[in-house]
Amino acid sequence: MADTEAAESLIPDDAKNDEPAAPAVQIFTRMHPLGICAAVLAGAAVIATLAGSRFLIGNMKIWHWVALIVTIALSFAPSILHSIRIGIERIGDLSKVCVMTLAWIVFTLQLFNVITRYTNNWFERDILFGQTTSAAWMSFGLMFVLGVNYAMRDGVNPRIDFWWAEFSKQRKAAIDFVLHATLLGPFIFMALRVVIPYGATSLGRKRDGSWPSGWRVWETWEQSSDASQLPVGPIQAALVLAFLLWGLQTLAELIKTGFVLAGRDDLGDVAEIDAPLRVE
Repeated sequence: MADTEAAESLIPDDAKNDEPAAPAVQIFTRMHPLGICAAVLAGAAVIATLAGSRFLIGNMKIWHWVALIVTIALSFAPSILHSIRIGIERIGDLSKVCVMTLAWIVFTLQLFNVITRYTNNWFERDILFGQTTSAAWMSFGLMFVLGVNYAMRDGVNPRIDFWWAEFSKQRKAAIDFVLHATLLGPFIFMALRVVIPYGATSLGRKRDGSWPSGWRVWETWEQSSDASQLPVGPIQAALVLAFLLWGLQTLAELIKTGFVLAGRDDLGDVAEIDAPLRVE
């Protein structure tokens, strides 16, 4: 009798009602939806490989297969998935601090620009004004690069909230999971394949893949074309970091919305907004 009560305590509250759960929910309680997506993708990759497709899905590298197998295995370990999600979202806390710091840096640089605009006649050259303007724009861009994962985690990205706010948590989780898995996730993966070579070129890598100065990238990275001559290579290479952070947070969103679909609200979460935002 005690064993029965202990087993029932492990069942989510939503699954204890008299009505039987939907078939999809029953599947999700055994296997996280992320693992199902990975299994479907692995099956499609096997078919494409046997068919001899020229696309990536039929020519995946070994680490692609390892990532799919690991994802399928972890879909049966909810506690590990939850720990991975918590670890990823802690990066968002660091991103938030960086964004707040960069916001003050942008404010200070722009305030300096305004002041020097009216006192520039006191200087023999105005090159300093150009440098601070470029630095302000770069800091502004870096603020968005480092803050994209924090914005996604806390749900500050704009939605059609007058419609979204009326949905149940289960429907919100279903919409987010499907769209992240079918649209956002593949987009970030493709974007990384584009921005990684772009970032390396900005830091000085040649077309043949060689690095003229080895690890001393500051000797070869791209310089600004304006008079300030500030390096733009690091900012352009930061796009790789932006999509990496975005991809990690997308993975965290898939994990927690998948738990909501499985009826595990204790492990899942859907970002709530206090008041609907107006997007006009």
